[in-house]
Formats: sequence, C-alpha cells, structure tokens
Amino acid sequence: MTNSIVIAGRPNVGKSTLFNRLAGKRLALVDDMPGLTRDRKEAEVVIGKRVLRLIDTAGLEDAAEGSIAARMRNQSQNAILAGDIVLFMIDARVGITPADEQFALQVRASGRPVILVANKCEGRATQAGFYEAFKLGLGEPVGISAEHGEGIGELYERIGEVLDELGAEEGGPVEADTPSRDRALKLAIVGRPNAGKSTLVNTLLGEDRMITGPEPGLTRDSVSTDFTWGGRQVRLFDTAGLRRKSRVSEKAEMLAVGDALNAIRFAEVIVLLIDVEQALDKQDLQLASLSEREGRALVIGINKWDLVEERDKLLRELRETVALQLPQVKGVPVVPVSALSGRGADKLMKAVFEVYEAWNKRVSTAGLNRWFSEAVEGHPPPAVAGRRIKLRYITQSNARPPTFIIFCSRPEALPESYKRYLVNSLREAFDMRSVPIRVHLRKPKNPYTDDKS
Repeated sequence: MTNSIVIAGRPNVGKSTLFNRLAGKRLALVDDMPGLTRDRKEAEVVIGKRVLRLIDTAGLEDAAEGSIAARMRNQSQNAILAGDIVLFMIDARVGITPADEQFALQVRASGRPVILVANKCEGRATQAGFYEAFKLGLGEPVGISAEHGEGIGELYERIGEVLDELGAEEGGPVEADTPSRDRALKLAIVGRPNAGKSTLVNTLLGEDRMITGPEPGLTRDSVSTDFTWGGRQVRLFDTAGLRRKSRVSEKAEMLAVGDALNAIRFAEVIVLLIDVEQALDKQDLQLASLSEREGRALVIGINKWDLVEERDKLLRELRETVALQLPQVKGVPVVPVSALSGRGADKLMKAVFEVYEAWNKRVSTAGLNRWFSEAVEGHPPPAVAGRRIKLRYITQSNARPPTFIIFCSRPEALPESYKRYLVNSLREAFDMRSVPIRVHLRKPKNPYTDDKS
C-alpha cells in the first residue's frame, strides 16, 4: 500500500512550490496570486527507498458555506483525513497568523502525524517567524525555502522518521518500461467552461473529488487522478475550461489554459465534453482539431442529455454535423451522457477503450500491401502533367497514432485528394475510425545511383 503525504496550510504559504520541488518537476500552477490551487493535485514521488503519493491542496481559509472558498476548504480537509502524514506549512516571513492557529487545531484533531514546515526561511529576517511556530503545538518546525531548495534534505529525513514510526514498507519506483497493456491509459476531459467536466470526473471516480458548481472556471490546474474502470487502469485529467483566446484576460485563467493545453499533449485519449444546450460551436471544433493535430484519439461526449426531448433526432443531427465539420477524424464516436446522474458513462468509457485500441493498432506489412494493391487498382492515382504516378508499396512506421509510409515515384505530385482517399480507405479496412492517421510519402532509393552522402 502506498503511503500518502498531504501538504496543507493557508493560502500563499508556498504549498504548490513545495509540491513541485518534492515531485521534481512543475506539476502545479505557481504564482503570487493567493488561492490559485483549487482542487487536490497528486504525484508519485520517491523519498529514500519508498514510493509515496504526494498531495497538494487548496489553501485553508474561513469562508461562508456554499462559497467557492468553502468548497475548496472542504476538499482540503477531506484530503487531510485520507492522508497518512500532513505537512502543515506556514510562512516564516509573515509569522503565525490567527488562521494558522485555527487550522493547526483542525490538523491536530485529525489524528494524523504532522510535520510543521516553516517556508521562506532564506535569511535572518525570518528567524522570528520560525521560532514563533513552536506555539502551534505541532513540534519543532523544519525550516525550508521551497523556491530555492534549502532545507529539503532535512525535510526528507523528518518524513523518513515518521514513516519508520508508521511501519511503512520500502519499495522501488515503478519501472519506466512497463508493458503498454499494463500502463494506465491517459485520458483528458476537455471542453468549454461549465460544460460539466469536473462533474463527469466525480461521476467516473465515484466520489466528490473535484470542486463543482454553477460558476464557470472553477477548475484551474489540470488535475490527474488514477482509478480503475472495468479492470483497466486509467489516469484521468480534469482540465480548465477553454474559451476563445480573445476572451481570456485574467492571469489565473491564462495559466490554467496553458496547463490544459499541456494536458492535451500529454494525454492519449481526449474526451471533448460539450453542453447539449450549446452544442458544437467554433471553439468545440477548434479543440477537436487541436486533438487531431497533436495525434490524440478523440471521443465526443454530449453532456446534459437528460434535458433533451427528441433524443434520436438530435443525436442523428449531431453525428452528421461532426462528420461534416471533422472529416480528418472520420467516424469519431459521439456519446450522449449525463455527468450529474452518470447515465451513459459506461458507453463513454467503452468508446474510450475502443479508440485507444485503434490508436495503438499495428497492421502487418503483408496485410497492408494486399489492401494497398486493391485500393490502387480500384482507384488509380491521376496523371499529373501528363505523367503517371507509380505507387509501389506501403509500410507502418509507428503507432500512437498509426503512421504509414508510402513509397511512390513522384511524392510531391500526388494530389491531397488522393491521399485523403487512401487514409479513409485505411480507416475502413483496418477499423481505425476516429483516430488520427499520419501518411508520409517517400521516393524509393535508386540502387544504381551512387550514394555520395
């Protein structure tokens, strides 16, 4: 069992900076703006010989019930109760505040082992705040600078001591070359603000893991969570809502959009979630095109389907629109769901696994060339400038997405329309609908020409 470490504290004490430092890479958004982190963010880290789950949380602060800040606080408190060790952070420059004292009492009441971390201890001016931390009753603080890496070694030692007391077992990290069938499928949920992405994530996870509400733009970080569906491991990314670039003005939203775009590039399958009441506008089509350009498998989910009356008619119209507007991913699944009730979630995940298999597909060279001969014979390429183009053979160079190389006499002259014909025929022949297909044209090397390179 993997032990978990929860980083907690009031806003702007440096929790996300410490999270990134311990994770060894930039995973959480960091800025001087307080309250940038809203949902829990997790990462697997190795401390000593132990593999641990590290959890970054939103800042603990007083707020009216029902407000965004209150929902953030509740998520953080749930994370503390579920964790094995709590790193309670304070800002040594500011010293102990009434909020620190109040939330220190809550952390102590959780019954979890607590390590008090005094951050921003870069100089003598912070010594007063460091020694003032003793009055929280959480033991001797560990003075660090999360930004500059000072004191991290001492923090590692303290964590190791607490884990020894808990009797945590040692174990090596997961090997990087784990076979693909055993790796978690990387799935990102993307869409415009308020499409219901976080609600869908909570439904798939079976718990209120993400902050949800009527306010658009609640999610900022691209939050990853591991779960199992039908015996398959999935790493799920909930992303910030993506609006038109001209409408993005706030710094927090700019950071969140950049993080969401990185999640698209990192994922393997993209679920584009669309609000049925605002279905398929220009921004949705741009997100679908971006997924295709990045070489990711795509599934389109139509949310709030329980509000629709003429369902068969609307679904038929939506599929026709998708086929017309997204010819580059012909056959992309369009799945109606209700993120709130969970209806359609099983069909959505079934489509996810199917397109993932197609995205990983490899076709034998013999089978490819049998298809290739029939495709070319049935519809030969046109003559260009009075000269025929000879298509010789095809091979698959890669998967994820499926990538093919066609060897022909005049690659630069083959019309794009004929190339599209071959791609669409490939999709039908080998059941690779809804995934990007890359086709590159090459001229065979002449064995009788001296290689002067």
